[in-house]
Amino acid sequence: MSFTVFALFAALVLVSAIWVVTLRNLFRAALSLGLALLGVAAIFLLLEAEFLAFVQILVYVGAILTLVIFAIMLTAKLQTAVDVPSRRQPVAAALACTALFAVLVAATWGLSWSPYPAGDAVNLSALGRELVETLVLPFEVISLVFVAAVVGAIAIAARR
Repeated sequence: MSFTVFALFAALVLVSAIWVVTLRNLFRAALSLGLALLGVAAIFLLLEAEFLAFVQILVYVGAILTLVIFAIMLTAKLQTAVDVPSRRQPVAAALACTALFAVLVAATWGLSWSPYPAGDAVNLSALGRELVETLVLPFEVISLVFVAAVVGAIAIAARR
């Protein structure tokens, strides 16, 4: 039963990831990205990694996806026409993706995966204290980098 549920969520992630890269409407592609991220969070829940699932939902779905959709909505009316590439190369792209997948499979094929994590369980209250007390500065720097990236994307997209 659990394998069936895992396979359904994996199929959801794969289909929505394909939609992200193939849809021409940026807003729908961003919504498909949100669906893929929620599917990954569901897989984390199936693997009993609740903390990672909630971080996935809060950080990626809640913050990053909101930032992406906000940037799309700000820049969508700035462009008058969408430039469609004249020549697409789906066969070359599929071959490159297949080659990369083969390299990744070859690199990880001989690894032994233990069914149980090594070491003791992580104390979530200690981890939360560590994130709030000592790791606040890196999180704030990352948020500033994201804001700067969105402002830069808007500045590039805006025509004078």
